[in-house]
Amino acid sequence: MTFSAALVQITSSDDPVQNLAMVRSYLQQAAQGGAQIALTPEVTNCVSTSHAHQIRVLRYEQDDETLAGLRQEAQSLGIWVLIGSLALKAEGDDDRFVNRAFLIDPEGTIRARYDKIHMFDVQVSPTETYRESAGFRPGGEGVVAHTPLAAFGLSICYDLRFAYLHRALAKAGAEVLTVPAAFSPVTGAAHWETLLRARAIETGCFVLAPAQTGRHTAREGRARSTHGHSLAVAPWGEVLLDMGNAPGVGLVQIDLARVIEARERVPSLFHDRDFTKPEPAS
Repeated sequence: MTFSAALVQITSSDDPVQNLAMVRSYLQQAAQGGAQIALTPEVTNCVSTSHAHQIRVLRYEQDDETLAGLRQEAQSLGIWVLIGSLALKAEGDDDRFVNRAFLIDPEGTIRARYDKIHMFDVQVSPTETYRESAGFRPGGEGVVAHTPLAAFGLSICYDLRFAYLHRALAKAGAEVLTVPAAFSPVTGAAHWETLLRARAIETGCFVLAPAQTGRHTAREGRARSTHGHSLAVAPWGEVLLDMGNAPGVGLVQIDLARVIEARERVPSLFHDRDFTKPEPAS
């Protein structure tokens, strides 16, 4: 009923080769600390605002060096790895990329994939605008991965704002919600911790949220900054780990008995009632 998880907080550049070497080192550190699963942030392989640069350096899943390298590392270390997401070229006719999470087992096998559903199309300030849907194809399927450690409900970054997704994951058996992110400093300071704690309380799940942090160097395009503060939150809403702004590895113990306890104390996850929705204002 208990396991050790490591949150890996990084500052990815727009160079996938450089980022892979960095993440390998952090996974080794996590394993040395006793972690049974290590979780990396959103767009682990490449943080870039340049579509032209992404076209040159991103790969299809079957050709991606970061995915292959981290599968090898998981097998070598004998640990589970949640790759929070990779930016990849999309299969099919859509010329956009995909933002895809992978759960890797200790044999290096891909046990689950999840494509980010909700696209970050927002203007967070007069100088900071994002149109994720222009470059990335949204997914359409919720994913719960049942493993010997726990049942993990997968989501990515902006998905955090959609409570119905996480409630559906919990109702499908998730005990731990994963929310890897590259959160904006503006929205991160205002909403990150509050939303993560709310998702934990609403579902009675642990929430593990590894995050990108700091200023991301870019050879092309606009450089980005991210909020950091990778968090682990208990089912009752307590923050178990806050990694602040520095890159590194944070370890946390997960006791799944706390999921049962929280859901028995306040079983709201099982108290849904059908109701007639109000008509939209004309």
